[in-house]
Amino acid sequence: MDATTIGALIACVGVVSGSVVTFIGKRGETGITRFNSVTDQVQEELIRKSAELTAAQTEIGVLRQQRHDDLVRMTRLEIEIIRLGGNPPS
Repeated sequence: MDATTIGALIACVGVVSGSVVTFIGKRGETGITRFNSVTDQVQEELIRKSAELTAAQTEIGVLRQQRHDDLVRMTRLEIEIIRLGGNPPS
């Protein structure tokens, strides 16, 4: 083999190895991009669910207050029934 053939073989090996490195690097980049995309989606879902939870807790607080107010009113009405001489509902 002469120097020209050896040089051509080394150049081919260099081109092939460069292509393999580029291919592997691009696959890694694609994997990282997908991971970042999934992470962003999970964070957005977490923010959305946190907002829904806060709204639900606020609504529960309002309903508890309404229940308390209703129980107070029912108790006052039962006291008024008894004061007027009636029998309170059981």
